[in-house]
Amino acid sequence: MATTAIPPVLDETALIPKRLAHSRPLFDPPIVKRATRESFVKLNPVTLAKNPVMLVVEVGAALTTVFLVRDIFIHASGIGFSLQIALWLWFTVLFANFAEAMAEARGKAQADSLRKTKTDSVARRIVSAGEIEVVPAAQLRSQDKVICQVGDIIPGDGEIIEGIATVDESVITGESAPVIRESGGDRSAVTGGTRVLSDQIKVRITSNPGETFLDRMIALVEGA
Repeated sequence: MATTAIPPVLDETALIPKRLAHSRPLFDPPIVKRATRESFVKLNPVTLAKNPVMLVVEVGAALTTVFLVRDIFIHASGIGFSLQIALWLWFTVLFANFAEAMAEARGKAQADSLRKTKTDSVARRIVSAGEIEVVPAAQLRSQDKVICQVGDIIPGDGEIIEGIATVDESVITGESAPVIRESGGDRSAVTGGTRVLSDQIKVRITSNPGETFLDRMIALVEGA
């Protein structure tokens, strides 16, 4: 009796590089280390003046600490309540600074990652007579044509003019599932910094350096 073979189910997540399949954890050790250091640096009243509420809390914590030290030398007892107030006030200031520093550290880490992706990218540019030369992505200009193969980072914003490929756009959109991009139609646009996971495509660059979506994203993260 003949049997019908069942085709294997394609696991799209297998196409995603493992280092791209998982986002940066919330309490990433380097980020926590940087945020802990910054939470003490932000105790400077000049820096904290940007946040008047926390500045008032810090002044209250400092005054409470002064009164606590005075009571220790004068009374040497009954300082439990003052100690609790001082500790809670300092904890509030440090916790607020830590939360703000965590947000800043994550933003800086994301901007550094995007900038590294941009500077490390190279392109296979098509020159006259169909020859291919490898150049840094920063040298590409609008209307240049490049070849992107499996594992390549797309060097700039552009439009696919030949071929079809699976592209990982998680670095830009945060979506881990790969997408299909092909020439013609409304799925031909590609973004610099994304990665080709399968096949080969020919891309016509549509933006100059400093005008790409990745450049605007870095500026947005740094500004925020």
